[in-house]
Amino acid sequence: MIIRLAWRNIWRNKMRSMVIIASVTAGLFAGMSIMSLYKGMMKSRIRTVIDTETGHIQLHAKGFMGDQDPKRYVQEDGNKIIKLLKDKSIRAIAQRTITAGMVSTPNGSSGVSIIGISPEEEMRVSGLGKKMRQGKMTWPSTTRGMLMGKKLAKKLKLTVGEKVVITMTDTADNLISAAFRIQGIYQSANAPLDEVNVYVSRKELQEMLGLENQVHEIAIVLHDDRLLDSTTQWLAMEFPTLAVEPWKALSPETSLMAETVDTLSYIILVIILVALSFGIMNTMMMSILERRHEIGMMMALGMGRLPLLVLIMTETFFLTIAGIPIALVTGRTAIQYYAKKGMDLSGMGREMMESFGFETMIYPDFPSDKIAFIIALVFATALVSSVVPILKSLSMNPVSALQK
Repeated sequence: MIIRLAWRNIWRNKMRSMVIIASVTAGLFAGMSIMSLYKGMMKSRIRTVIDTETGHIQLHAKGFMGDQDPKRYVQEDGNKIIKLLKDKSIRAIAQRTITAGMVSTPNGSSGVSIIGISPEEEMRVSGLGKKMRQGKMTWPSTTRGMLMGKKLAKKLKLTVGEKVVITMTDTADNLISAAFRIQGIYQSANAPLDEVNVYVSRKELQEMLGLENQVHEIAIVLHDDRLLDSTTQWLAMEFPTLAVEPWKALSPETSLMAETVDTLSYIILVIILVALSFGIMNTMMMSILERRHEIGMMMALGMGRLPLLVLIMTETFFLTIAGIPIALVTGRTAIQYYAKKGMDLSGMGREMMESFGFETMIYPDFPSDKIAFIIALVFATALVSSVVPILKSLSMNPVSALQK
């Protein structure tokens, strides 16, 4: 009887019922959209870190990341390093020579991290060649070439072909300088790194620092992200004298964002649902007041307060459950569309997003693992929103209600 009465009541005023259904649909749709956008942004950021910045794992001499002292190089047998490429879990490695220095030009100077690379290795590990905006990644063996980030080049007012002077300290603690010519200007999704990282030939940098074939960093890219933990443990056992650091340790801010993004998206979702609850509460209150005489009649005929409470809760349940399939279908369709096409967020501020290391093209990812929780949260919001109307109806005096 109560179910039948509830079903009839919600369609007595179709417009009002459609407003509540639309509100529930909008709330659930917004929740799925927020979750999908944040999930897509974090997947994009993690891929950027792994594919273009750090790789999955890096090997360093212990203490090197603290001061980039050129004397702290990887003291391992070269053949042992080469064997890494034969491991089935490892896709590619890049060996780098790194030191801190200063780039000087007539327009100013800037502190930089000088990275000696092999272009072929670097292309396989970080895809540096794909980031080139001017010039080219390779240079003649007779030329001391340099690759510079677009932000740093803009700061120092440099273009391809111009010369700069680099000053650094070698392994004997001697201050040395050398002139380099800008061969290419690159731009990545991480503007802060573009401002401090410059790339030169690994062989030339080793000669300047007084090294033979020693390197300071070995970046490793795996075939599968799921192999990260097991490979890190294996490398730590294989190279006990080195610091074996996964990308989460190399980019702790990204790891922290990945861990907290769910909490942030839930906070935003709750704010949306709180706003939704006021709309549902107002609509249900209007419905109760319009049916004041009817409710008074039912109470006069013997309907207790508990059946009346169940009746209004059932009406709210029906209205909520009617909006869920609509939201799921429209939400999934929209998210899948943008998951393929992508969402260009450059209008929000390209420089702002790049300053945090995010790509401007985001591909949302449908939060299948969180749908049940989102639906439960929407249900809870709708039912909580009906508490005030329920209390209003339960406080009615049958005699007074029948006189209205």
